[in-house]
Amino acid sequence: MAEPRRSTADGRQDVARLWADLVDTARRTVAEGLVAGTSGNVSARTGDLVLVTPSGVPYDRLTPADLTGVDLTGRQVLGTLVPTSELPMHLAVYRTTDARAVVHTHAVHATAVSTLVPELPPVHYMAAALGGPVRVAPYAAYGTGELAENMLRALTGRTGCLLQNHGTITYGATLDQAYDRTAQLEWMCRLWLTASSVPGLTPTLLTEAQVTEAGERLKGYGQRR
Repeated sequence: MAEPRRSTADGRQDVARLWADLVDTARRTVAEGLVAGTSGNVSARTGDLVLVTPSGVPYDRLTPADLTGVDLTGRQVLGTLVPTSELPMHLAVYRTTDARAVVHTHAVHATAVSTLVPELPPVHYMAAALGGPVRVAPYAAYGTGELAENMLRALTGRTGCLLQNHGTITYGATLDQAYDRTAQLEWMCRLWLTASSVPGLTPTLLTEAQVTEAGERLKGYGQRR
């Protein structure tokens, strides 16, 4: 038996709920110190619609009426506020991966690491949660196609990367997963900076095999339904 078609009203309610979750996630990036002011941005995809935080609007001022959405070409189809200037990065992720949510931050420790190394040294097995050692995408001006291209290369086989002299970007199947990956990435960067700052000592790093093993074990992590 065919499933009943969802009504237009149901679709609008789903979009409204997703927008509320997106705003909550954006506010969380501020509350937990991953962004300052209106820096950073968050998006979520449902079908061919991408909901995204608007440019230059403090997250605590966003309301249901501020819902902002574009299609996969970047054409605005919902709302009147201008979408984030980093829209090219978000759309590049959605066009090339199975992502359903993207979180971009200017987290302090991660941004600091992006200025020091081409890849975050594997100081902790949680690197496996992002697909392996986290790469740094070469610098390009914000909001440009060049930055989006650099990001995609750094994301190959990964669900997150650092953006040189800029910040972080991660994606996931849900807003919670994308956010958790961002938080883990910032934590690993802070860990490496802390360990490498001890005079006369060098942090012990994990081998590729150890990170791979951790990745296999993480596949079974958590509750099973």
